[in-house]
Amino acid sequence: MDKSIRKLHSKDYIYFEAMDTGLEEDYVGRIFEKLTSGNHALYGMFIDSRMVSMGGYSIFAGRYAMLGRLRSDRRFRGNNFATELISHIMNEASQVNGIHWVGANTQEYNTAARRVLEKQKLNCYVKLYGAITNDVSNLETGGKLWNPILSLDQKKEWIKEVYLKSPSVFPYECYYTFPTTDDLFQEEDIQKWSFFESEDKSRVLITKYDQKKDHYLHAVYPWSDISTQRGLWETITNEYNKLVKNTDGETYIWMDLTKEEVITLPNDHKFEVDSPWILYGMDIKNEA
Repeated sequence: MDKSIRKLHSKDYIYFEAMDTGLEEDYVGRIFEKLTSGNHALYGMFIDSRMVSMGGYSIFAGRYAMLGRLRSDRRFRGNNFATELISHIMNEASQVNGIHWVGANTQEYNTAARRVLEKQKLNCYVKLYGAITNDVSNLETGGKLWNPILSLDQKKEWIKEVYLKSPSVFPYECYYTFPTTDDLFQEEDIQKWSFFESEDKSRVLITKYDQKKDHYLHAVYPWSDISTQRGLWETITNEYNKLVKNTDGETYIWMDLTKEEVITLPNDHKFEVDSPWILYGMDIKNEA
């Protein structure tokens, strides 16, 4: 038996296609070529000429490597191939120039993936629910729209106050949350994000456009009082309606919520709330 691990290229799609993963529809197949270039990398473990496990990483903000796309051929499970592969990928990602953090985000129900990650001795940072909807009208209170913040300096001050003064995490994209450092908040990103300040200037809402399969207004609100802040949901609805006018296809609101925040939602809320995502990772700077 000849066992090897190597980096994949677009022409290696045939090996991915031949895997029996048990997934009826896998988005990785649609974007396989993209995942083998640029800020993405895929690796495969081969037994003789058959790929038995696959995984990779993507780089965000030039400093964060997020592991993912872990797939295993069901005919070869139980041999710790996925664990061996993810260890190799972590080592490769940690050696990329500029990387300070390596981690992964997986859903709570995915016990197999969690076992693989926990064997790497990664820290568990946070558990968040990706809540998705296209209607938050039943959360509105009749409050005024919050005031937009246009000043880059003022945006930076809010980020410093809310995310950088104490250890925190920030939903950088849908599905991708990271522990916060100055490096995560690139000026070009901050300029694109929309910031809104409550009337009493005690709260801030950040909205961003994201696209995975569908289009999303990614709403980031770093407090747990989502059910009592007047004008919060009116502001989110207003931004969502603007986005819908400029997108072609399914468009939703996405918010990352803690368990406590989900519990505070009214019984008739229209969010789709699936199994929570657990963020694992380690600071490479402190491992040297």
